[in-house]
Amino acid sequence: MKLLHKDIEKDNAGQVTLIPEEAEDMWHTYNLLQVGDSLRASTIRKVQTESSTGSVGSSRVRTTLTVCVETIDFDSQACQLRVKGTNIQENQYVKMGAYHTIELELNRKFTLAKKVWDSVVLDRIEQACDPAQKADVAAVVMQEGLANLVLVTPAMTLLRAKVEVTIPRKRRGSCAQHEKALERFYEAVMQGILRHFNFDVVKCILVGSPGFVKDQFIAYLFKEAVRQDCKVLLENRPKFMLVHSSSGHKYSLKEILSDPAVTSRLSDTKAAGEVKALEDFYKMLQHEPDRAFYGVAHVEKAAEALAIDILLISDKLFRHQDIATRSRYVRLVDNVRDNGGTVRIFSSLHVFGEQLSQLSGVAAILRFPIADLSEAEEDDSSSDEE
Repeated sequence: MKLLHKDIEKDNAGQVTLIPEEAEDMWHTYNLLQVGDSLRASTIRKVQTESSTGSVGSSRVRTTLTVCVETIDFDSQACQLRVKGTNIQENQYVKMGAYHTIELELNRKFTLAKKVWDSVVLDRIEQACDPAQKADVAAVVMQEGLANLVLVTPAMTLLRAKVEVTIPRKRRGSCAQHEKALERFYEAVMQGILRHFNFDVVKCILVGSPGFVKDQFIAYLFKEAVRQDCKVLLENRPKFMLVHSSSGHKYSLKEILSDPAVTSRLSDTKAAGEVKALEDFYKMLQHEPDRAFYGVAHVEKAAEALAIDILLISDKLFRHQDIATRSRYVRLVDNVRDNGGTVRIFSSLHVFGEQLSQLSGVAAILRFPIADLSEAEEDDSSSDEE
């Protein structure tokens, strides 16, 4: 994402002009947009024209419209973003108040205006425009006959390809069919890696499987690379890292990224920071439950006591349509930061973001233990009854 212009007043109203440069930027834009914002972008409109003879024709024209956002639709697989709203600025092709759907395009600028730019949204822009925050981890999660090729970006886990090949079982005295099918499978995975992984950006490729599938695949991959003289694979051999996973399904990525060997290798990526924060939370919940809180009411009480060391929060909560609810979460984040705490905002499209969402989307590791709040509340209510 490239920031072209930023004009924000003292009352936090203002506008920014951005250019989305890659598919992931659409996800960042989706998190910036809210109902009631105004969006100005280039779009195509079907226009009906009437000639002097009375015949009616239609043509598609490119024009720049400013709409007041009403609905936002994001396709996470194709990374496409459509924004529907009413036109709020005079235009020769579109009447004021007419509905139009803008599909935001890569490498075309748009201007987003808000009545209030809060700290979470401004952080999101900073993160999106930071060139270091790119998809620097790739993973191949596999088992015999199934492989998922995944890009782990700071904001999301993108499934780039799924390879499925039927592998016949070994028969007594004949393994030829089984071996041929395995070769076909390994070849398809190799082609997927070459097609979907950008070796200029990717720092590490994790290959995970149960048993010896990963070892056999890597042996095949580099044997073929030598045979075909594939320099891209041979030059990037040190980037491949073998790890154990319980299956070849996408959810096994969670255990791969939690592996201590992987965490140390990925220490400079944002994903690793989130992995560690969530792991620390679960350890704390197990061993010192008075220092691990989840659920917005309990976490807010801990924030009031200035007890929060690390706040874990899902970005899904900031997309809430109710302004008061959204402001509540923004206040919580600001409060923790102001009091020297660390805030980790998890993407709901990331495997660890999904895990956090199961814990209500907000959790906290505390600096010091606080007695269970639910017990305290019960004590208060019983004393009131007396």
